[in-house]
Amino acid sequence: MTRRFTLTRRLVGFSIVLAMVVIMLGAWTRLSDAGLGCPDWPGCYGHLVVPEKDHQLERAAALFPEHTVEAHKAWPEMIHRYFAGTLGLLIYAIAFFSWRQRKQGHPVILPTFLAIWVTWQAALGMWTVTLKLWPIVVMAHLLGGFITLVALAILHLNISFPEMHVEVKNRTRLLAKIAAAVVFVQIMLGGWVSANYAALACTEFPICHVGWTEHADFAKGFEPHYPGEKNYEFGLLSPEARVAVHATHRIGAYTTFAVMALLVFWLWREKAAFAKLFAPVLAVVLIVQMSLGVANVVMHLPLNVAVAHNAVGALLLLTIAILNVVLIRGRQRAQT
Repeated sequence: MTRRFTLTRRLVGFSIVLAMVVIMLGAWTRLSDAGLGCPDWPGCYGHLVVPEKDHQLERAAALFPEHTVEAHKAWPEMIHRYFAGTLGLLIYAIAFFSWRQRKQGHPVILPTFLAIWVTWQAALGMWTVTLKLWPIVVMAHLLGGFITLVALAILHLNISFPEMHVEVKNRTRLLAKIAAAVVFVQIMLGGWVSANYAALACTEFPICHVGWTEHADFAKGFEPHYPGEKNYEFGLLSPEARVAVHATHRIGAYTTFAVMALLVFWLWREKAAFAKLFAPVLAVVLIVQMSLGVANVVMHLPLNVAVAHNAVGALLLLTIAILNVVLIRGRQRAQT
């Protein structure tokens, strides 16, 4: 299968790298407060590039009199859109070639899903701007990027290594599924922290400041927001609500670490060579991610560390997803 589908495999491989770049650019845009660097979509102040020349600035002022062009915020937003748009075109190409080769056995379900999903992801990108950083949309857009990356990786695995599988004990397989769910929920919490500008609500370790439980407002922190004329840039939550959101993410991080550490231990004790090989890989990604999380707290959220925290979070989800795929294959192989 690998030789027959060389072009598609290469497109998928390049798309995986590009998807990771898009995730990092999205984090960079969000964390540098450039999410509304351009008030329109898909262009920027009515242009395909950030307006900087006099005649462009005059047109921008006429189209958006209530806004002032800030090039240092607009460029991160537009660069993210350029890369995301390129990724979308690549995914459409993958779906096209997959359908053309379906009679030769090329998988089409996942490529079709990706084509539909990236269209939805583009809509979320538009709503992020038009709904002025509505937290639910911002979080969904972040999750959408992670899901795109994982789906591309699974597609690459299905094309390049369709026979790869590993058989493990039932308890290890079950824990791997639980770990994947825990990691996904933790990423959702991280997205909610970021969307509500709660990353600096707690600046002490390991949980928050002294007496935080007496003031944290969990009801308001996780209360659904509704779009309207509000501008959610810099967040609308109270300090107490932000503390609740941040503390929940911290508790989720400790839970994730405990579940993943147990999974690493059980993988290491399995007889299968692949499981033993996967255990240290998973352990390294987990430790790096936890270290970046701690660094964000003690260093007060430096941009490069925060972006890296997003990227390694994506790698963690990617790793646990691939593990689950090969474990599921192993069980199916054992049953046949």
